Amino acid sequence: MIRKFIATLAVAAMVPATALTAGEVTIKIDSNDQMQFDKKAFEVVEGQKVTLILTHSGQLPVAAMGHNVAILKPGTNIPEFAMKCAPMAANDYLPDDEESKKLIIAATKMLGGGETDTITFTAPAAGEYPFLCTFPGHFAMMQGVMTVKPKP
Repeated sequence: MIRKFIATLAVAAMVPATALTAGEVTIKIDSNDQMQFDKKAFEVVEGQKVTLILTHSGQLPVAAMGHNVAILKPGTNIPEFAMKCAPMAANDYLPDDEESKKLIIAATKMLGGGETDTITFTAPAAGEYPFLCTFPGHFAMMQGVMTVKPKP
């Protein structure tokens, strides 16, 4: 019985965490005062419940160095989307026009140094979904890709 348990653990260690927890996954992304995300990519499974935790480990206030994560539909023109976000301080730098809203899969609130936000969403269909910080000018350095794998 112990051998079977050890063999099961050995196999489980080789399988990606997302495959082991197809029902739910937690993704943690850190941002800082140097305009960086600590993750440029992560993977989930379509239909999976995703909890994304964004932390801003810097010290600067939101008005000077705010960060968020906005996950967008594949094919979104990132510079064009970011330009629509720039004047939207009152809306956490997220656009309020209907066309742009339809491009957003999920988004955290805008954070200042020392703050954290948690969002939960269901992973959409398989594909590659860009994510970025929508604070003015940050998208140039703060981008990544959420890859959604098909259900096994």
